[in-house]
Amino acid sequence: MPTVYRSSRGQEAVRQWCSDALAHADFPLATATVDTGAGRVHVTSAGTGPARVVVVPGTGFNAAVALPWLRALSARWRTTVVDLPGQPGLSDPRRPRRAKPGWYGRALDETLAAVEADGVVVVGNSLGAAVALAARSSRIAARALISPAGFIRLSVDPRLAAASSVWLLRPTPEHTRRMLRLFVAPGVQPPETEVTWMTLLARCCRTTLAPPPLPPEALARCAERPCVVGVGERDRFLPPRRLVPAVRRTMDLDVRVFPGVGHLTTPADLDAVVSLVAAVAG
Repeated sequence: MPTVYRSSRGQEAVRQWCSDALAHADFPLATATVDTGAGRVHVTSAGTGPARVVVVPGTGFNAAVALPWLRALSARWRTTVVDLPGQPGLSDPRRPRRAKPGWYGRALDETLAAVEADGVVVVGNSLGAAVALAARSSRIAARALISPAGFIRLSVDPRLAAASSVWLLRPTPEHTRRMLRLFVAPGVQPPETEVTWMTLLARCCRTTLAPPPLPPEALARCAERPCVVGVGERDRFLPPRRLVPAVRRTMDLDVRVFPGVGHLTTPADLDAVVSLVAAVAG
């Protein structure tokens, strides 16, 4: 199987960045690795609340980049962030040649079993939402999906395609910042952590294709358990005008639209995420 990294040097640079970010977090963390059929999976946990929340980040993201999510959610619930195998981070770098939510879903199932997590609320963001929908573990009590892949194909308009191409060909902080401005609402600046991270990612990693929509039967199965869905009003990848009808059609769910939020959820948007998760986590 191919790996997500362009070179061993790139893998070392990414792993060092992630390790340093976790080591310098200003709130208590616990880390562990578990064995799955997809290789070693790294998990990062915080909090001591009554319910267990498991966060599955989006494409190219991991616990080190998702520290604001972990801080916000762990203030209310014991929370674990999974570094997906085959994605940049501290887990096994091997992955399928194509984005396969089922492969990632099985890895999540095995991770939940390895950490002995029961009654879990899985919080999936973008690719992570498709993974949460593909997972079949009976340990999952509910799902909270933010800007979720898995329902429709992602939209990429010409402006976003051009900015992404420049970012990949010449990954400088300014090119990254210009691209990420299209991930947030107009007038909002992308967080500098994401700018630094995405610049490193383009230099060191191979791109990952967006996951395709999941089969209708898989989505219907997920509808048998509690699930809430939210999306940013200004999400260019998953515009509400396309996503909302698809979620209603496949899972008979309403979608909460976050005002003034894009595809990239910034720290300023996390109150909306916590509120959505509370609807199923209590």
